[in-house]
Amino acid sequence: MAGKNSLHPIPHPAKKPFVGNLLSIGSDSPVLDMWKIAQELGGIYWLDMPGMPVIVVSSPALVDELCEEARFDKSTRGALRRLRAASHGLFTSDTHEETWSKPHNILLANFSQRAMQAYHPMMLDIAGQLVTKWERLNFDEEVDVVRDMTALTLDTIGLCGFGYRFNSFYREGFHPFVDAMVRTLETVQNRRGLPLEELMLKKELAQQRKDIRYMHKMVEDIIEERRASGADIATKPDLLSYMIAGVDKKSGEQLTDKMIRDECIEFLIAGHETTSGLLSFAIYFLLKNPEALAKAQAEVDNVFGPDTSLKPTYAQVNRLQYVMQVLKESLRMFPTAPAISMRAKEDTKIGGQYTIKKNNMVIMHALALHRDQGIWGENADQFDPDNFSREAERERPVNAFKPFGNGQRACIGRQFALQEAVLTLGMILQRFTLVDHTGYKLKIKEALTIKPEGFQVSEGAMKLRSFGRPLAGRRASRSRPVRR
Repeated sequence: MAGKNSLHPIPHPAKKPFVGNLLSIGSDSPVLDMWKIAQELGGIYWLDMPGMPVIVVSSPALVDELCEEARFDKSTRGALRRLRAASHGLFTSDTHEETWSKPHNILLANFSQRAMQAYHPMMLDIAGQLVTKWERLNFDEEVDVVRDMTALTLDTIGLCGFGYRFNSFYREGFHPFVDAMVRTLETVQNRRGLPLEELMLKKELAQQRKDIRYMHKMVEDIIEERRASGADIATKPDLLSYMIAGVDKKSGEQLTDKMIRDECIEFLIAGHETTSGLLSFAIYFLLKNPEALAKAQAEVDNVFGPDTSLKPTYAQVNRLQYVMQVLKESLRMFPTAPAISMRAKEDTKIGGQYTIKKNNMVIMHALALHRDQGIWGENADQFDPDNFSREAERERPVNAFKPFGNGQRACIGRQFALQEAVLTLGMILQRFTLVDHTGYKLKIKEALTIKPEGFQVSEGAMKLRSFGRPLAGRRASRSRPVRR
């Protein structure tokens, strides 16, 4: 650590001439690198990055102060600001902008727990496609877990969001819209504010402009078709109908077609990335923790029963308390949105001694916060779903768990994501026995979110559960799925 600096007494890692701490954070692993520095320097430090200092906070006491909405708000600097070319909506807007307030006011009720009942049949449709694909695998075929979870979440958002089927389980690759979106996200992530960057990324930026035009045109056509059809919310109970019909009670205005277009794109970007990562991590942790797997499977057997021809009801999904604990613990271990950008509304101090200027960028580092031993105990680095028993949640400080952001700027789709994830994981556990036969070693891939990289299972890792009954017409084997 260097000596006294311009943000003293906030510590910081040693800087290099001209580039400051730019090389302290790798372009492929910024979140993990920030976590490593936190382990060395503690719950607050700062980085000298191009154009501005970045203050990284993970101390529970200091996070409590960052969560005071009168003093701090979400920041859209960096990657979120660059993403506005594709979509300037809830996710990428500042709180004072109407591109946040109008859709937030209109859509908030449509992401409540009660609203999930209308989406349940559509979620069930897509989750059914996933498990059907896995049931039909041959013994020597591999499952790319992250790919299939991405297909699931994209198709679910497409159907529940605006009645569009990407049909990802019926394609070799992804829909062209998805390829355009992924390339756009990669280019956004690769930009770091370096000199001559636009010249070095000239080819990628040209492709990004082409991809954005394609995404905009496709969603605009969907909105135009919906308006022309005259369908109302009663016949099309999806988010697009709510956005077309909804009125912001504060302003008395409806959303423009551009606002609706941008929200559709943001639902796809934010919704598919985070939930697919969550499900992928949950499957990984269950593979590595047989006791938790057995307990989750026993709960699913008790609630869903052995007959897979009966579709789980909305009420049954909400009875899977331990499966929910598995998902929340997976979010604790690796929050898929692991770093939250914030800003001070005015110059202020936190911890009674650390000055935060209005123009400083502040990162609330959820990954490091979730591993704090003062909150989570000596075994904070170990997977334990009991961290989210009802009793444990009641006793824990309110700001110790931050996978969805904070306050009014917390993820509007968090109930949607958890409902989808519980349903999907429950259907997987009802049908399959998961076995860690390949000994997969976790490697994290970072983009706007984090996911396991190269996480594939094959042969015995996807065995269908037999319940003692032979599967007609198929030969059972150690490495081949065997239906209950």
